[in-house]
Amino acid sequence: MNKKLNGFRMPAEWELQKSVWIAWPYNKNDWPGLFQGIPEVFTKIISSISKDQKVNLLVNSDKNEIIKFLKLANSNLKNIRFYKIKTDRVWLRDSGPIFLINEKKRKKLLLNFEFNAWSKYKNFNNDNKIPNRIAKILKIKQIKPTYNYKGRLKPIVMEGGAFDVNGDGSILLTEECLLSKVQQRNKNLKKKDYENFFSTYLNIKNFIWLKKGIIGDDTHGHVDDISRFVSRDTIMTAVEKNKKDKNYKNLKYNLNILKKSINGKGKKYKIIEIPMPKPIFIDNSRVPASYLNFFICNKKVLLPIFNNNLDKKVIKIFENFFQNKKIVPINCKELIWGYGAIHCITQQEPKL
Repeated sequence: MNKKLNGFRMPAEWELQKSVWIAWPYNKNDWPGLFQGIPEVFTKIISSISKDQKVNLLVNSDKNEIIKFLKLANSNLKNIRFYKIKTDRVWLRDSGPIFLINEKKRKKLLLNFEFNAWSKYKNFNNDNKIPNRIAKILKIKQIKPTYNYKGRLKPIVMEGGAFDVNGDGSILLTEECLLSKVQQRNKNLKKKDYENFFSTYLNIKNFIWLKKGIIGDDTHGHVDDISRFVSRDTIMTAVEKNKKDKNYKNLKYNLNILKKSINGKGKKYKIIEIPMPKPIFIDNSRVPASYLNFFICNKKVLLPIFNNNLDKKVIKIFENFFQNKKIVPINCKELIWGYGAIHCITQQEPKL
């Protein structure tokens, strides 16, 4: 194990957060024909978080126009800090840094993964510089994870939406995202290599490999659309009841894996099934609408909803589980046209 990382771990999302990092939307190509409504969705998300905790907002240019949006939504501007950092896109879950903590040493570290826009898009140079810029702002030591390929050290390409941790040594991943030849991030890395890497850098001991993600997901299988830890021993997972739906088989397969999986203490997880919303098509393209792309803050859970007949049922499930947090439903029917929702645009910075 990399000695520098002994005693460091990635906290779970529900652990105490110091702030949340978000980038303001500018790229109209990510929401063709629907961009005009997107700043309003971001405003709702930022405003809701700002009521209870700090938001660090990355902006490309003048912030005055953005402040007008935030004021209209009654945001707590005292809790919002603006940083002029140029971005290509807004998906900070994937392009932003991963924060690690060491409670004994009272230290924080930042992992700066290589980002290549999911091995799909060409414009990612600005996004790839984000962790480095944040490390300098926070004056936190950063580590750039690497792997050895034919005697040469290569940076590991990784996105935060590709894995989910419980803060206690367990991780959720998908084979489709990390092991497929399609949109391949790291050539020649096998399952064992990924397990060694997560063990070294995130202090992971227990691996739960799911098979595939959902239809319409242009990341090719991110786990944060299908299965998420909501406590150390509880996993919420997407299920599809319609046998004719393209997601039915894959999600059922994943559910069976989860039912058999065990935690670090050898006990089975509690599994909470979350129904998939009715399929949403925009411009004849099926988008990856999923209730699992929620974000847990200090006092709230921001839950994507889709003007769907299942919205109320899912809100109830979340209210029953997160009894000490407020559930804030956010309509993501237009946001999802960019192929991401609330979890995709947020990146939490843990509090020591």
